[in-house]
Amino acid sequence: MDLYEYQARELFAAHGVPVLAGIVARTPDEAYEAAQKLLADNDLLVVKAQVKIGGRGKAGGVKLARSAEEAREKAEAILGMDIKGHTVHSVLIAAGADIAEEFYFSILLDRSERRELALCSAQGGMDIETLAREHPEALARVGLDPKVGIDEDVAAQILGEAGFNRSHVEKLAPVLVKLWDTYRGEDATLVEVNPLVLTEQGDILALDGKVSLDNNAAFRHPEHAAYADVAAQDPREAMAKEAGLNYVRLEGQVGVIGNGAGLVMSTLDVVALAGEEWGVKPANFLDIGGGASAEVMAKGLDVILGDDQVRSVFVNVFGGITACDQVARGIVGALEALGDAASKPLVVRLDGNKVEEGRAILAAAAHPLVHMEETMDGAARRAAELAANA
Repeated sequence: MDLYEYQARELFAAHGVPVLAGIVARTPDEAYEAAQKLLADNDLLVVKAQVKIGGRGKAGGVKLARSAEEAREKAEAILGMDIKGHTVHSVLIAAGADIAEEFYFSILLDRSERRELALCSAQGGMDIETLAREHPEALARVGLDPKVGIDEDVAAQILGEAGFNRSHVEKLAPVLVKLWDTYRGEDATLVEVNPLVLTEQGDILALDGKVSLDNNAAFRHPEHAAYADVAAQDPREAMAKEAGLNYVRLEGQVGVIGNGAGLVMSTLDVVALAGEEWGVKPANFLDIGGGASAEVMAKGLDVILGDDQVRSVFVNVFGGITACDQVARGIVGALEALGDAASKPLVVRLDGNKVEEGRAILAAAAHPLVHMEETMDGAARRAAELAANA
C-alpha cells in the first residue's frame, strides 16, 4: 500500500525522523484555517498536492504561501487538478524551511538480491530515475545485511560512499538510522526522502517522503488499515477484497477467472495474444484460490460481470485439490444464484483432476451462456472472439 506524503510524515515523526509541522486540508476553507494555525510559528508555508505520484512540482501541484488567504487561493487552484491521471482531493499545508543543501536517501526491497538496498546521494531534489540516468556516479548503492540493517556504522558507510564530508555524516547518520527504524518497524518495502535537507540553521529535515507498506504484513499492523484510501479505490477491487478474492482491474474486454496466481497470469498472456486479432485485451486478474465453490464462483462472477467494460468471461481452472466436478458445480450454482445478473458469455476450460466429470456436469446443465473448450489456447481465442462480437 502506497501512502500519501502526509501519512509518510506521520510515520516518520512516530519513529523520530525530523519533519516540519503540517495539516491536511480537503477544501480551500480548511486550507485557510490550517494556514492560520501554522503561521503562528512560521512566516512561509508550502501548499502541496497529495497524490501518489511524482512530478507534483512540475505539474503546478506545489506552491508557496505567506498568508492564510494566499494559502486558500493556492489550495483552490490545486484541489481538483489532474496530475498524471491522479485527481487531487487534498493538500498538505506545511511549514516552509530555509534550505541550505538538498540530499536524497531511500531504503527499498531489492527482490533480485533478496535483501534491502540503500540509495543515497548528495544531490537531492530531482527524481531518482533522472538522477540515476544523468548522474549515476553520484548515487551510492549499498546492500544491507537484514540482520544488521542500518546502525551508526552502516549509516556512516553509506554516507561515505555517497561522498559526504565528516560534518555531514555526523548530522545525517542518526537520521538514516531512524529511517531504517521506520522501514523495519512498519514492515515497509520502500522508505524514500527527497529531499532530505540541511537548513540554514543547521538542522536536518525530511521535507518530502514516500512510504510503501507490505500488505503481507498487515496482520501485524492493524493500525495501517486507517491509511487505506477507500474513496480512491476502484469499487470492484474493494468489492473483491471484501469477498476475499485477489482481483486487479485492467483495461480490457475479456474477464478472467482462474484458480492460482500462476495460472491466471498465464491466462492473461494467452488472452492478450489471442485478442490481438480483434483488438481486445484482458479486463482483469481474478484468482479465486484453491476453493471454487458455488459461493466463491458467484462472488468472482459478480465482480467481473458487473464491470461495464467486460464483454465475455474466460474461466480457466486446473483441478487439483479442488476437483473439476466441484468447480463445475460451482459454476452452475453461481449462474443460478446470479440469475439475470449473469448476461455475458462464459468460456470454460477445465483440466486436471476429474475433468471428464466436470465437463459432463456443465454439458448436462446446458446453460446458454456457457461455452466449453478443451484447450487453453482455444478457450482464449473463443473468449476474445465473443468479446469482439458482443
